[in-house]
Amino acid sequence: MAAFVLNGQRKEVNVDGNTPLLWVLREHLKLTGTKFGCGIASCGACTVHIDGKATRSCAMPVSLVEGKSITTIEGLSADGSHPLQKAWIAEQVPQCGYCQSGQIMQAAELLASNKAPTREQIVTHMDGNVCRCGTYPRIIGAIQRAAREG
Repeated sequence: MAAFVLNGQRKEVNVDGNTPLLWVLREHLKLTGTKFGCGIASCGACTVHIDGKATRSCAMPVSLVEGKSITTIEGLSADGSHPLQKAWIAEQVPQCGYCQSGQIMQAAELLASNKAPTREQIVTHMDGNVCRCGTYPRIIGAIQRAAREG
């Protein structure tokens, strides 16, 4: 049994403690916005926030989130009104869209601690989040827009 706060609500799941958080979210709690990409914490598709820190959920055993606060893309904004979500649409970032929830969650961590990041700070912070479609210039533009308009 693991207990934690998920998107503001206390949750308890009866799973093996070694189960990756990603699979608890997707399979047990039916929150499918967080994606499986590589399974080795290298691509960023599975990024969620654990106590406010962007974390790869595919490599995080659920036993290590006991008592912690987890935010998924579904919890970032109930109605899609987060500045990053609006900027993503305005900048037409997604192509296939697969990596986007992880990209947004990684960017949200940056903007939570740095309201006006430079382009270099954005590139450095986003390094490791892979976009197979190569929309990196649009991602950077969306983060810059969210910082300006957020």
